[in-house]
Amino acid sequence: MAGKIKQTLLKYNTPRRIVQFLSFIFFSAIVFNLGSLPLLLPVLWTWRLQPNTVGDAYTAIQLMLYDAVFPWFAIASFLVVGILIGKSLCGWVCPFGFVQDLVGFIKHKKREISPRTHETMIYIKYGILLITLFISGTFAASKLARTQKSYESALGIFTQAPFTALSPAETLFGTLPAFAQKASATFTSQTVDAFSFIVGLPMLFWAQLVIMAGVIVFAVYVPRSWCRYFCPHGAIMAVLNRFSFLGLRRDLTKCAKGECNKCV
Repeated sequence: MAGKIKQTLLKYNTPRRIVQFLSFIFFSAIVFNLGSLPLLLPVLWTWRLQPNTVGDAYTAIQLMLYDAVFPWFAIASFLVVGILIGKSLCGWVCPFGFVQDLVGFIKHKKREISPRTHETMIYIKYGILLITLFISGTFAASKLARTQKSYESALGIFTQAPFTALSPAETLFGTLPAFAQKASATFTSQTVDAFSFIVGLPMLFWAQLVIMAGVIVFAVYVPRSWCRYFCPHGAIMAVLNRFSFLGLRRDLTKCAKGECNKCV
């Protein structure tokens, strides 16, 4: 039985890794050198990287609400993808999911999350989704009422994109490359003490770095832990997946007591 399960997983994992890799290249336009496309997908990516062929639908929702514009296109992206193919993009296309799969190859004893803890933690992503949507939605309302200045002053960068500001994907794919470019330009153009440069970095940068590092380390011990417990994209897609034409269904009479969790 174990050998058969392993062969089945290998059969599907190999093409999935290929698709993930090609998707990652396409997203960053490294090979194709494409310009921006009018395409939003419900996957974790960065809006800062250029050239950037595809946009992150949830970041688009936040940015459009910041401009007090209803995000029809971004919402339609979630609805169309979610109803047609469910959470397939999470496992086959999402760049940050690909990164988690890569760190999952690090040889280390995987930690088991107890069913009780799992059932509690899966609600965290819904909390993150509701809180960030509340911030973006109320700011849009205050902007329409022309009372947004105090709101923006109080929340600062979090008014523009409250989730994306601390998103580990934004940090990994957007903030860190921008930081490396700035550091390289600074040290080559002028004499700057490395300690002074590091101390001068804003607290937000360190918060982003700590969150990203924590998420990646967690993924080493618990595969796809970000997707399962913290991702707002995953929260939306989990709801839409119930109405999807394409998805995984577990036959409890044939499943090996749910011990492998490979289909999750």
